[in-house]
Amino acid sequence: MQAPLLSPATRVLVFGSGLAGHEANAIGVANALVPGYATLRVEPRTLFAAAAPWGLADPSDFARVPEVDIAIACGRITVPYLRTVKRRSGGRTFTVFLQDPRAWRGSFDLIWVPEHDKLRGANVMTTAVSPHAVSPGILAYARGNPDPRLAALPTPRVAMILGGDSAAHRFAPKDIATLAEIAGEIAASGAGLMVTPSRRTPQALIAAIRAAVGEADNVFVWDGSGENPYRAMLALAQSIIVTGDSANMCGEACATGVPVHIYEPSGGSPKFTRFIDGLVAHGAARRWAGQLESWSYTPLDATGDIASEVARRYREQIARR
Repeated sequence: MQAPLLSPATRVLVFGSGLAGHEANAIGVANALVPGYATLRVEPRTLFAAAAPWGLADPSDFARVPEVDIAIACGRITVPYLRTVKRRSGGRTFTVFLQDPRAWRGSFDLIWVPEHDKLRGANVMTTAVSPHAVSPGILAYARGNPDPRLAALPTPRVAMILGGDSAAHRFAPKDIATLAEIAGEIAASGAGLMVTPSRRTPQALIAAIRAAVGEADNVFVWDGSGENPYRAMLALAQSIIVTGDSANMCGEACATGVPVHIYEPSGGSPKFTRFIDGLVAHGAARRWAGQLESWSYTPLDATGDIASEVARRYREQIARR
């Protein structure tokens, strides 16, 4: 496992928004900084939640917040809490916000945004992908201790990582048919196929893929029972197909160093197009072009890069005191 970047005595707090994607971003960075970070899911009352990010932290909820050295947050409703921590500490707490906070941008010591976001500034850093908890150490452990449900599958192994309808994308019937056809062709090739849906994945897509692969013994489709082998699939895959509706899923796939094929469902947005264009430009991913392709690249480790920048700036802040 990777060594932490800061002393275990450093008090690091993650503000949770209640959204899994936000919390995965923040926890990934915190885990790279110190082994013993704390998490606190904010629970503002309705009026305070509606006023975020421009309003105040809910005083009754903020009373639970301890004094810390570094506070990390992601998500609109966490912005007032991060700002209040900074003010309460007299500026001593180093504050990090992941994504564009939309408000109080000058109040935070470091803001991270993906490269496809247009925000820039002296306290802003960018990377091609989002931070996450799929670290090199986690992948190495999963490769050395393979999930028994996957270990028996033949090689090469192909992971299919499925998202679902979102604000920007929808899985139209043609998308469901295409993804099922892809799964069927991979299964018929004799490769080991590993499929995992997310909570957003349409049941029609899962059913179509199951019908396409039949009872093939070289296929594993996670049915929701037991622990989700998502990270194990990433670690054991020689090739990955991921749906392009989730920046987090695409970014985590690009942490593996194996070819990442992005299938873009219907819809989309200019922001997502710029994001995928960036992954392609970095050489980590290619848009699905009808067949598996082979290439190599250096794994994208945004989490490590962001954590290193946090540690560097935090040490500089201490030195100036």
